[in-house]
Amino acid sequence: MTTWITICDTCKREEWESGDMSLTDGERLAAEVEVLVKPEHPNVKTRRHSCLMGCTHGCNVSIQAADKQTYTIGNFEPTQEAAQGIVDYAELHSESTSGQIPYRQWPQAIKGHFVTRHPPLPKE
Repeated sequence: MTTWITICDTCKREEWESGDMSLTDGERLAAEVEVLVKPEHPNVKTRRHSCLMGCTHGCNVSIQAADKQTYTIGNFEPTQEAAQGIVDYAELHSESTSGQIPYRQWPQAIKGHFVTRHPPLPKE
């Protein structure tokens, strides 16, 4: 079963306008995440989506898979460290039957970044 990392590519952090505006912060984070998804983890894939509607928490990412808990995490800077934490968490999510990961296994880079958790949709 595939765990998807959905990255908001329209996210702009507060200081965005004072820097290089050629890319959004979301586009920068997406690029960092995409290069870190490893071929040896074929059950983790990425996609970009315009606006996850969490603007006060930008940069936003959703970690989701069918029949598993879905997590929205945000307030990331578009850095390699943040991207690595996101990818590491998605790999753990893909290995979990429910999508839940014990706190002690969470990558340090994502602690404090959880915004929402959604239960899997009912079968009927």
